[in-house]
Amino acid sequence: MSKEIELSISCHECVRRGTPDCSDCLVTFILGETPEELVLSASEAKVIELFTAEGLLPTLKYHPSAN
Repeated sequence: MSKEIELSISCHECVRRGTPDCSDCLVTFILGETPEELVLSASEAKVIELFTAEGLLPTLKYHPSAN
């Protein structure tokens, strides 16, 4: 039995929230102008990684705060 890994990105923890980087971030692209949290399975994250590597999607600008 395999366990699926999940990636969770909380915009509330990102130091770039509300900056120009936020408007050009993968999370904002997927969720819209007021992103909160993005949750992806490992297989979904791999697809996103392929698309961003080819320039089809913006990159992830997430940078957690140092709390």
